[in-house]
This record gives sequence, structure tokens and C-alpha cells, in this order.
Amino acid sequence: MKFGELKSIGHNIADSLASGICLLVGYYEVDIFAEAASSPARYIDVDFLTGTSSGSLTSPSLTKVITLYRDALDRLCASHGTSSSAFTVLAARFATDSRYGERFTVTVEDQSGRRSIDEYLGRPGRKLKVR
Repeated sequence: MKFGELKSIGHNIADSLASGICLLVGYYEVDIFAEAASSPARYIDVDFLTGTSSGSLTSPSLTKVITLYRDALDRLCASHGTSSSAFTVLAARFATDSRYGERFTVTVEDQSGRRSIDEYLGRPGRKLKVR
């Protein structure tokens, strides 16, 4: 599996959660950015491999959706011709701030140790280009 395809999977799963509609796991209306913004931490880290989160506390419905994304990861990977075992890290940080507004950072690492950290703005996530 090419590393670029793993990055694509990472973006797709994080962007689906960021959208708030979560069609990858059914139809769930959640707002991960609002939940992140309403706490002192102002971010939510999601580990898609384990289906867990840290940072801001999450509502029961968002906690359920994050678990469903863990379960959906194998289906998403299969559609790309790989499995979730290709990743050693597949995580995203969802946050809001006064400079960029809603943003998410996707971290992908494969079994060979190749690592990528990409930042996206808004819904849908547009890649942040650093100048």
C-alpha cells in the first residue's frame, strides 16, 4: 500500500467525522467542533484505531460515534485495498481557535515508520498550506 493512500484514508475518516453528519457510520448528527470549543481544553483527540478520545470530554452520542468509526475503519480500508493493520497511528485532533476557526490535524503512521501530519480547515476539510 502506498503511503499516499493511507494518508487519503486518514483524511477521509477524519473529514467524515468533522462534517457532523457521519455518513461513514450511518447517519449521526454530531458537532465535534462545538464540543471541543465548549471546554477548557478546546480540542478533542480521536484515535481511530482504538475508538477512543482525549482532551475535551465528549457527549455520550459523540463517544458512540467515535466507537463506530473504529468499527468502520476496516470497511473503509478494504475499499482501498488494505486493512487497518497497515497503520500504527491513525488519529486526528479537532479544535477551534480565533485564527483559523474549525480545523483538524490528521496524523498517519505506517508499519515502516513513515509519518505524516496534515492540517485541514473547515467543513469539508481543505488542506492548510503553510507559507
